[in-house]
Amino acid sequence: MRIGFTTTTVRQIKDVESVVELAKEVGADCLEWGGDIHVKDVETAKKAKKLCDAAGISVAAYGSYYRVGSNDATEWKKICKIASVLGARCIRVWLGKADSEVTDGKTYESLVADAKSMCAVAAEYSIDVCCECHPNTYNNNTDGFLKIREDIGCDNFKTYFQSLYRRKKYDLDRIERTAPFTDCVHISYSEQRREQFPKYNPNYINDILDKIVSVGFDDDILIEFTYYSMRHGLPRCLKKDIARLKNRLAK
Repeated sequence: MRIGFTTTTVRQIKDVESVVELAKEVGADCLEWGGDIHVKDVETAKKAKKLCDAAGISVAAYGSYYRVGSNDATEWKKICKIASVLGARCIRVWLGKADSEVTDGKTYESLVADAKSMCAVAAEYSIDVCCECHPNTYNNNTDGFLKIREDIGCDNFKTYFQSLYRRKKYDLDRIERTAPFTDCVHISYSEQRREQFPKYNPNYINDILDKIVSVGFDDDILIEFTYYSMRHGLPRCLKKDIARLKNRLAK
């Protein structure tokens, strides 16, 4: 199991050289390169890959902001090329624009059709298409994901796991039921200021980690946000979180 972080965690750092230097400093095994700021084209992907290889850091995924249902074949082909050059084994996408409960039949059909086309193109590069586990998308709950995955019918259509840290019973059930189809885990180990943390609870997060291990998950866990203060500095906080994760998962 590899522990790393998403480059969206460090949006304030703009150049890929500094991101890789930070990854080395904090003990990260891997990175999810984001397509919003850091890697937007093939040339930058080549540069990021070369830097990662030299530093001994793996590329876990390419974090695109493509929304399934956009039906933009040209854009998707470009994203797959970038991910392939990076050496990413999966591409993170957003599954539509609305929760599964309010998605109408026509929109659902469009999601399925676009996802099938996306998976076919991604398969040419041996890449998985992984939808982010998030509200305001069709992947807002376990049943929604399992239904659409069955209807898409492609082995390389998978999911991330990500908790809002509010419903532990739901989270543990989701991990159990989607384990065979989960490529990456996003985790915000100690960040306490975003709205999904009404009250920071390390025991909640540790229970999630224990469940992830118990179902045999052995892929990448990526810190998405970390607590950051001007006093302690981002590298120190990120290094501490990575060490906490590795220590917990070693138990």
